[in-house]
Amino acid sequence: MNPTRMIQVASGKGGVGKTWFSVSLAHALAGAHRRVLLFDGDLGLANIDVQLGLSPRCDLGDVISGRVALEEAIATYRPQSMGGADAGGVFDILAGKSGSGVLSALTRPEIAGLASRLLALGDAYDHIVADLAAGLDQSVMSLCTVGGMTIVLVSDEPTSLTDAYAFVKLLTMQEPGADIRIVVNMVNDRDHARRTHAALTNACRNFLGINPPLIGFVPRDESVRDAIRHQTPILFRHPQAKASEAIQKIAREILALSAGNPRLPEKTAHPL
Repeated sequence: MNPTRMIQVASGKGGVGKTWFSVSLAHALAGAHRRVLLFDGDLGLANIDVQLGLSPRCDLGDVISGRVALEEAIATYRPQSMGGADAGGVFDILAGKSGSGVLSALTRPEIAGLASRLLALGDAYDHIVADLAAGLDQSVMSLCTVGGMTIVLVSDEPTSLTDAYAFVKLLTMQEPGADIRIVVNMVNDRDHARRTHAALTNACRNFLGINPPLIGFVPRDESVRDAIRHQTPILFRHPQAKASEAIQKIAREILALSAGNPRLPEKTAHPL
C-alpha cells in the first residue's frame, strides 16, 4: 500500500485543532488534484460536517447499522465561489455521528472491519484522511493499525506533549515500525516549532528508541478562527494566510513521500 494512502490524524489531547487540520489537509491534497476521502473517525464526537456546514443525508451510523453501504454514505464537498461555481479542491467526506454511544462502543474487530472497508475502496482515492478522536481509547488505537501514516498534532502545552507521548508509546507497542510524524500547531515561529518537537522526540528517543520526524508546523493565525466560524476551509476563505501556506507546505511534503521519497522515522539501537 502507498505509505500515504491512509493518513490518520491523532493528537492524544483534545483542543489542539485536530479536526481543523484534517479538513485543511484534505482540502490541500484535493487542491493538488488528488482524489481525497475525509473520514470522521471520532466515533463519539464527530464534527467534520459542522466545520464544513454540511448536513449529509447519511453518515457512519447508517453504515454501522447496515441501513446503507459505505459507498452510499459518502458525500462530496464542493467549495463554491461567489458566483456559485466550483472553486476547486473538491473532496469526499464520510461523516460521523456525534454523540452516538453505539459507534463509540464498537469492538476492536468491528473497528478493524470498518477500516478494512475503507481501504477496500482501493483505487477510488489517492488519500484517505482519517480525523481520529482525542485520547487513547480502543477505537483510536484500532484505526491506527491499518498501515499508512499517522500524523500526531501537538501544541506546546505540557498536557499536549505528555498525551502525545502516551499516544506514540501505545501505538509503537501495538504497531512496531508505525510511520509516525509530528505537526506542531499554533506556534510563534519555526524555532518555537522545533523546540516543541524536540521536547516530544527527546522523550520518544530516550524511552522508546524512535525519533518521529517533524513534517511541518502551523503558525498562530486569527484567520483559522474566522474560517471555522464561517464553516469554510481556510484555504478557500483565506488562501494567502500564514496558516494556509503552512498547510500547503505539509501537503507538499506528503505528496513527495507518496512519490517515493520516504523519510522514515529514525530508530536507535536499543529495543522498545
